[in-house]
Amino acid sequence: MYPTIYHALLDLTGIDLPFLRFMNSFGFFVALAFVVASWTLSLELRRRERSGLLKTSVRRITVGAAATPLELLTNAAIGFVLGFKALYLLLNFERATADPQAFLLSGMGSLIGGLLGAGLLAYLKWHEKNKAKLATPKVEEVRMQPSDHANNITLTAALWGIIGAKLFHWLENPDEFVHFIQDPSGDKIFSGLTMYGGLILAGAMVMRYFKLHGIPVWQGADSAAPGVMIAYGIGRIGCQVSGDGDWGIVNTTFLGPGPKWFWQYDYPNNVNSVGVALIDGRPCFDGYCTVLPETVWPTPLYETIVSIALFFLLWSLRERLRPAGMIFFLYLFLNGLERFFIEKIRVNVEVFGHITQAEIISTVLMIVGIGGMLWLRKTKTLSHEPGTTH
Repeated sequence: MYPTIYHALLDLTGIDLPFLRFMNSFGFFVALAFVVASWTLSLELRRRERSGLLKTSVRRITVGAAATPLELLTNAAIGFVLGFKALYLLLNFERATADPQAFLLSGMGSLIGGLLGAGLLAYLKWHEKNKAKLATPKVEEVRMQPSDHANNITLTAALWGIIGAKLFHWLENPDEFVHFIQDPSGDKIFSGLTMYGGLILAGAMVMRYFKLHGIPVWQGADSAAPGVMIAYGIGRIGCQVSGDGDWGIVNTTFLGPGPKWFWQYDYPNNVNSVGVALIDGRPCFDGYCTVLPETVWPTPLYETIVSIALFFLLWSLRERLRPAGMIFFLYLFLNGLERFFIEKIRVNVEVFGHITQAEIISTVLMIVGIGGMLWLRKTKTLSHEPGTTH
């Protein structure tokens, strides 16, 4: 396992670049997942534009106005945080990189660097707005294609997805929430994320974004669904590579075919430092030198394979399934089906008898998916296409 990109590069190539300790391997694949999701969303929105399923929207912007106090304050705040951490990192590199996540989420930093950063970014914003300032600011209408929203939609999903994932994790593990209240700067703030919490909250906020910006909700949801599926699969690569605890229950039987690690894996050097000391001659990374005492099902690997396969299924059906909304509801059903069965061999928190939170939500998703498809078939007809606004 490779807790950070630094460890992966060092082990695979021998190249030692300490600054890469800041690049958590799980975070790297999550970022890659959002990039791919944004790309597929943009492709699908453009296709629907060409097909006449989506129309341009108009928004009003003010041109020539000076920077507002809120804009200056926002830039100053961002500059302070960046400068606060950056200057301290430059002056105390070894100490900061010894535990990058703890450093980033701690109160360690340089006050001078923070003040310099705040002043610089506030000035740059003032200068930028001042160059374009008009004697009398004017309001202009800007036409936007739906595909122009792809990046903003992805950022909305990323922000609310992380918030939702953490909130749902705290629902499962209230003791961790208590610990966070006691120590908000703790180094585990970004560990322990519940996928379905992120999906539910991000989905709701993205639907809200569609409404606010004139994108038909079902068309937008259909456009996003395949990308969300493959993004989940890519994110699970991060779980597998880092060994973040999303593995399966103990499995000591080799079922074959294929390599043994496909069925049984012990996650050496896992990012959570769970298990016993690693002493069997495999590479041992300082601070992460543990291995599970028994082999387990590598469930993130299975979820990656299934999710990517389901992405191609959704992608192949996106031009054929009608009416609008069918791809989205099919995604809900397939997502729930995949997660329901993987829960049978996956380590998770039981919330009701032997039932896990994910089993409950995945069951609801399957029901909603099937119900939604039946509802659309009953209430919509192909005559609504391509001009449907639903």
